[in-house]
Amino acid sequence: MLYLVGKFCIFIVTGIDLILITLILYLATFLPRSMTGKWYLKLFHTWCWVFIRALGVKLKIHQKNKKPLPKHFIVIGNHPSAFEDLGMPALFNARFLAKEEMKKWWILGRISMATRTIFVKRESKDSRNLAKEILIQTLKEGYNVGLYPEGGCKGRRIFLPFQYGVFDIAIKTGIPIIPVFLHYEAQEDFEWRPNVYLVKKLWEILKSKNKVANYYVFDAIDPKQFTDKETLCTYVQELYLRWQMRYLE
Repeated sequence: MLYLVGKFCIFIVTGIDLILITLILYLATFLPRSMTGKWYLKLFHTWCWVFIRALGVKLKIHQKNKKPLPKHFIVIGNHPSAFEDLGMPALFNARFLAKEEMKKWWILGRISMATRTIFVKRESKDSRNLAKEILIQTLKEGYNVGLYPEGGCKGRRIFLPFQYGVFDIAIKTGIPIIPVFLHYEAQEDFEWRPNVYLVKKLWEILKSKNKVANYYVFDAIDPKQFTDKETLCTYVQELYLRWQMRYLE
């Protein structure tokens, strides 16, 4: 009985925390763009952790890298769930690529725009090319970027082939890639499926009996060791298939 009461109290407290910090972030989106700088990104980072705590998810980072990670990087991951939109920016200071539709999401759309999220219409070649140029320019300005080479949220298993975009960017800029393999122990609860809306998925995660999210971080990949984007893409695909066999099969 005491356990249930304590759990309920934690749920209420974390829920209030989430509402308050979300309100602050949302109201700040109406400030002039010049006034939402580094402080806003730091607050967004905190918001991600508050949201994760409110969902009750245990986000575990497994540092499989044998060498120190670079300070300037492109971070990538497989994309089985919507939870990555919280988990990845919580762990990595980067500007992430997201689908254009996110702009229309209630509250979250304005917050994502204020954090300088880079948007793309996946079905439009012109939009993909523009997003690639923005990502390259963002890297040249010293920022880190993050994206998902599967080209969207494709489910619990690796979706092939990987898109060439991120590997082309790495070859052109020489910026190393940090690969992260994401594994949710309750895969069905976390997996993004067709015709599932965001609120329903968050509810499924909230009531899941196993909320452990394992994020495996591996050594950075130097694009200078590869001659072209195709070779680099093939190499990274093989790594992810190997990790899938290890952690999911």
